[in-house]
Amino acid sequence: MLNKDFLDSQVVRQKKEELERKKFSLASKFLFDKFVSMILLCILSPIFLILAVLIKLEDGGSVFYRQERVTTNGRIFKIFKFRTMIENADKKGSLVTLQNDSRITRIGSFIRNYRLDEIPQLINVLIGDMSFVGTRPEVVKYVEQYAEEMKTTLLLPAGVTSLASIEFKDEDKLIKQYMTEGMEVDEIYVTKILPKKMIPNIAYINSFSIFEDIKIMIRTVIAVLK
Repeated sequence: MLNKDFLDSQVVRQKKEELERKKFSLASKFLFDKFVSMILLCILSPIFLILAVLIKLEDGGSVFYRQERVTTNGRIFKIFKFRTMIENADKKGSLVTLQNDSRITRIGSFIRNYRLDEIPQLINVLIGDMSFVGTRPEVVKYVEQYAEEMKTTLLLPAGVTSLASIEFKDEDKLIKQYMTEGMEVDEIYVTKILPKKMIPNIAYINSFSIFEDIKIMIRTVIAVLK
């Protein structure tokens, strides 16, 4: 759990005041998330069912992977993702997953290749844990490493997609480059990858608007189609 004073700083308070003045964008974001997530859950329900059956048939394990992540104001929630790795994979290796990770199951490899493991996060969006656009939710272990300006990204809900998600969609390749230098995966992520990912995340908070959200969603669709 995060310390209760984790977000108590001048930098965070000032940014919170700025965001609270953007009432139209905040209200629009909330309504958009609820409405669109309900529609998509209905449309994608057949895919949900098919993937759930395939995951269950492969090894009899759980369909969903539930892990504690951090969202608005440092609140802890459990993310919904289709399970693509062996049971208890996070206890048998790093919290960061590489492309050829031996813990990935056969059906899991297919699901990850097409980003289908992210679909269940629509549930998180519907119940208010996440938004369609926002900083990708990190585990507590990594959030505790945030510098003061990074903490401002916790003033809005964690997102399914973001500019950082688009720019760092192949972050496992970057991690492998650093591994040749003898560094551990978690160390690489915290010291090399995370600080770079947070630059566009901070920029998003500074320029937040519902129109910016729509632009990022369009860019995400284009990136996925490519």
